[in-house]
Amino acid sequence: MSVPLSIPPSPRRPHLLLAALVLLVLFLLRASLFVVPQTDQALIVQLGEPRRVIVTPGLYARWPLVQSVILFDRRLLDDEMGGEEVILGDQRRLIVDSFTRYRITDPLRFYQAVGPQAEAIRSRLDAVVSGSLRRVLGGETLLAVLSADRDRIMGRIRDQVNREMSGFGVTIVDVRIRRADLPAENTQAILRRMQSERERVAKQARAEGAEAAARIRADADRARTVLLAEARGEAERLRGEGERATIELLAAAYRQDPEFFVVWRTLEAYRNGLGTAVPGAGPVILGAEGDFFRLLREMPQAAADPAATPPPGKTAP
Repeated sequence: MSVPLSIPPSPRRPHLLLAALVLLVLFLLRASLFVVPQTDQALIVQLGEPRRVIVTPGLYARWPLVQSVILFDRRLLDDEMGGEEVILGDQRRLIVDSFTRYRITDPLRFYQAVGPQAEAIRSRLDAVVSGSLRRVLGGETLLAVLSADRDRIMGRIRDQVNREMSGFGVTIVDVRIRRADLPAENTQAILRRMQSERERVAKQARAEGAEAAARIRADADRARTVLLAEARGEAERLRGEGERATIELLAAAYRQDPEFFVVWRTLEAYRNGLGTAVPGAGPVILGAEGDFFRLLREMPQAAADPAATPPPGKTAP
């Protein structure tokens, strides 16, 4: 007859159960507790249904294996758009690079609109910003876009994007144009237009310079003519005064001795008329009986008959 053997219980089994219980409690605590950082905000989802929104940082609890936590960044987020061509109000074409700064302000609405992925909003935001850029810039000129008036334009774009994105749980803080360039063909056309404008300005400057030079030259010619006329007038006046003085001197000399004056003037006429040869002129033939030689005919008689010579102050018979 055999006797059954009984195995005594192991003394280590209660310790294993206690350790397993402790690990289970730690797992449940770890699964039920979570931390919301200062840079994030949390949405509690239970079996796909939103249950609670947490915007204050700290330590919180949830039902493990039933509820999940989705964190959304509460800081400013950037969304950059590549260059796209926009037609302005003055029919100019412009390549615009823009960026948008936004913040998730309503995690529940954001989750209902785009889901748990924060990056999913970017495609929708790009489409809204692109449409607003085209609408607003389509009514503005190139000069307004490139001037200090750009702040007003970007404010209008931001307000429009805010209205259209209000149902997505985000707030648009700012929309900015990072770079605005003209297309290559427009750039060449503007460069040619600028060159033509510079050439026109240069021609205008040269024309104005030529006009000023002509005006200065005319003023100088007029001043020269006036100076010459005044000089000629002064010369004629001085010449007239000289001739008047000469005539007065001759008249005074004539009054002192009229006969001597007649003889002197006759001899001067002989010297000027006969002693000075005219270049290129032929011989001059004069009759001996003319008045020109009367003094020559009378001089021999006066020399032969001294009594015929009248005394001073009297005329010969």
